[in-house]
Amino acid sequence: MTRRLLFVLLALGLVACEGRSTRAPSGLLSPQQQDPALSGNGRLLAVIEDQNGRPTVQLRYIQGGGSLRLRHLSRHQPHSSPSLSWNGRYLAVITQRGNHRLVLIEDRLSGKAHPLPLPSGRDPVRVSLAPDARKLAIQTADQGRWRVEVIDLSGLLEPDGPGGQRRTTPSEADR
Repeated sequence: MTRRLLFVLLALGLVACEGRSTRAPSGLLSPQQQDPALSGNGRLLAVIEDQNGRPTVQLRYIQGGGSLRLRHLSRHQPHSSPSLSWNGRYLAVITQRGNHRLVLIEDRLSGKAHPLPLPSGRDPVRVSLAPDARKLAIQTADQGRWRVEVIDLSGLLEPDGPGGQRRTTPSEADR
């Protein structure tokens, strides 16, 4: 009786969980990809992928898996901690220039790069961009201590909101 009850409960548990997870299309996520970030509308995925031994951010459409060009990130590697705005107009990422790690926000609509200077001695570890791109949370390491700072970007970036406020890059308008 106990064995039969256990079997029934196990079967019910498996049936209840069925259909809750969605797998990425074949080829969208390879074993060499990590640190995923979705845009707020769920259309774009940013991941860190090992390319020739260097962690490099890749931006892809969820549907179909096609890659999108990133203008300002190909030269400054390694990359880590990608974060996307609502429509994916803005991509925040930690990158490296020389011996210094810095936070860079790429505006895919205007084509501009916005490096964010941090106080001397603070290394960025992780970033999280608000969906509307008005604020950025940055975890930093400073003399062995962790800090989290929230930076107001409203004077630097235009908001990237949901719904009818969507703007597209020239390459997206052709799709």
